[in-house]
Amino acid sequence: MRDARGARQVAEDALAWVSAHRAQFALGEDALAADGQVNRSWKPLGELAQVCATVCRHTAPPDPLHARAADLMAFAWQETGRGELFLRLHRLEPFATYPLEVYAAMAAAGLRHAGYEEAAATVARTRSWQLTEQEPTRRLGVLNAEARSGIRQSDTMPQALRRTWLAGLPEPWTFEQSSGYSLTHVVFHLTDWGRAGPAGLPPDLAGYLADWLPPWLDTCLDAGMWDLGCELLAVAASLPLLPEGAVLDDAWARIAAVQHPLGAVPEQGGGADHDGDPDFLSHYHPTLMAAFAATLTLGRLGDGAGAAPPHPPGGQGVLG
Repeated sequence: MRDARGARQVAEDALAWVSAHRAQFALGEDALAADGQVNRSWKPLGELAQVCATVCRHTAPPDPLHARAADLMAFAWQETGRGELFLRLHRLEPFATYPLEVYAAMAAAGLRHAGYEEAAATVARTRSWQLTEQEPTRRLGVLNAEARSGIRQSDTMPQALRRTWLAGLPEPWTFEQSSGYSLTHVVFHLTDWGRAGPAGLPPDLAGYLADWLPPWLDTCLDAGMWDLGCELLAVAASLPLLPEGAVLDDAWARIAAVQHPLGAVPEQGGGADHDGDPDFLSHYHPTLMAAFAATLTLGRLGDGAGAAPPHPPGGQGVLG
């Protein structure tokens, strides 16, 4: 990549839009309700926390990106009652995995609640928890959440990995949207969302992705699949060898071209209507993914100098 300024501007504008809309990430009164809409409450807040933890990890404290992400992370933690809501949610749904996955994003930034971790660790030791049937990619996510929260270390990650689409090194022409999202999340879990770096990828997967990710990325961007395109750019930044500079330059130029002047990135299509503020629900995830991918890219290119070095999953993180 010859010029990192494009990715940098995408990240700055994306986090500016997210910050301006932080109130829409807030947990509502139904956050603990049995019929609450998790995908409209805990899921967005957890994704916000995950991206902000990564931005903080890969930028130095004087960097405006770091300051913005740290502020948003503090907001997300406050929304959980500084972790107390995780414990209350655990008592209501002790075998639900999503609270642990959201908590893990915050624990990765050093935000921890001892009471919740103790309660979650108790359930994680049960046969019922360990034998719950899950899709392989989801299983990887839960195992990684256990490790980064410090509640349980498992040696079953390789077994779960080998059941995923990506680990089978499938025929490249079979790539489609669903397998694309599956492979990106496999990489995110293996690299602990960028914290472990390229060392988290087995050599066979790294070599396979080095060959086929560039054409898959180009296909997605041609089709206007901006959300998946941003996730693939995050994967590209997690490979031992970055794709050719021209590939990254072109991809970031295309993302910047559809980014709304206020900073939001559309999920798909021809781009947001520049008149008015983009709809939150259809823009928040690709906008977060754009900031996530751009930060990882900048870190690989040396633009994140001064950031703390990566460390193994489950340890204390550094925030602000």
